[in-house]
Amino acid sequence: MSNHVDGNALAGPLSELFRVDVTSAEGSCAGCGDTAVLACALVYPDPMGFVARCRSCDAVLLTLVLPGDNSEHGWVELNGFARLRIEA
Repeated sequence: MSNHVDGNALAGPLSELFRVDVTSAEGSCAGCGDTAVLACALVYPDPMGFVARCRSCDAVLLTLVLPGDNSEHGWVELNGFARLRIEA
C-alpha cells in the first residue's frame, strides 16, 4: 500500500456529499472499538478516491470513490464504523 495521509484529506471530497465537515465527526471502529474523529484516520489517496483505515487496528473504516470522467456518480461506504456522530 502507498503512504497514507491523515483524515483531513477527506474534507474537500466529503464536503461535496455532506453539508457539514465530516472530518470532525467522531466514530468508533467496528473492528476494535477505537473512538476518534475522522481526521485521525489513516487515509490512502488514490486517483479513483480514498480509503480510510483505523489508526489502531488498520481496519477499513470508509471507502470513497469519486465520480469519474464518464460518470456523475461517486459513492461512499462507511461500514467499518460501529457508529459515526456528525454534528449539525
